[in-house]
Amino acid sequence: MRRLLALSLCVFCTPATAQDLTFSPAATESCLAAAPELLQQEVCVGRSATACMEDTVGGETTVGMGGCLDRELAYWDARLNAAYQALMAANKADDAEMKELGATVPSLSKTLREMQRSWIPYKDATCDYERAQWGGGTGGGPATLHCLMTLTGAQALRLEARLNAYEGR
Repeated sequence: MRRLLALSLCVFCTPATAQDLTFSPAATESCLAAAPELLQQEVCVGRSATACMEDTVGGETTVGMGGCLDRELAYWDARLNAAYQALMAANKADDAEMKELGATVPSLSKTLREMQRSWIPYKDATCDYERAQWGGGTGGGPATLHCLMTLTGAQALRLEARLNAYEGR
């Protein structure tokens, strides 16, 4: 009974829990607003996770780092999915126009889908390798999330750049 009581009390001893995280995408968005070029924008990936770790009590712990990194990963994943969907719609419209003109060019929507499907296993394998560098240590979780966040953010920015080029023509 004592052991159960001690374990239940330890739940309240964690330095940072998901509810305690102070995450906002503001640091990343501010950085992006000041970065006109894609390479400059890629440096912005992770700014909000870093701010979260600094602003959260226990943000420097494995749990705190993981939570902050996961929140920014979700932010970039949403941006990536939105850019992909919008770019796919634009590519399908161009494909239809090319077909109507009788052009025999590669399908933009098909190659976009193939590119993204190929990118996903690359991202996963790269981040699995990153985790393996930690030899099973507790830093492997945050390292994996950092890798996923960085690669997802970079891919989202590339797709957004392509979409912006589409809309600017």
